[in-house]
Amino acid sequence: MENPFENGHMKNYVLLYASVVVIMVLFFFATTLFNEDDKTIEKKVFNTEINATQKQAEVEKEEASQAEKPKFKLLQKGY
Repeated sequence: MENPFENGHMKNYVLLYASVVVIMVLFFFATTLFNEDDKTIEKKVFNTEINATQKQAEVEKEEASQAEKPKFKLLQKGY
């Protein structure tokens, strides 16, 4: 195996390292340039008012539950 320090191969290794660093720097600049979109998030506001049909459904449901009589009579004391 040849010694790279004696044969002049160091120039190739330095160029390889420098090219990798340059490519990394170019990708960094490209991502910072293209990702400068001002992302504003709008706050969502939900309607908390109950409309008339929902109120009517709740009233009917309460009336139906009060009108039903249970099939079984529960004991006052559990054994």
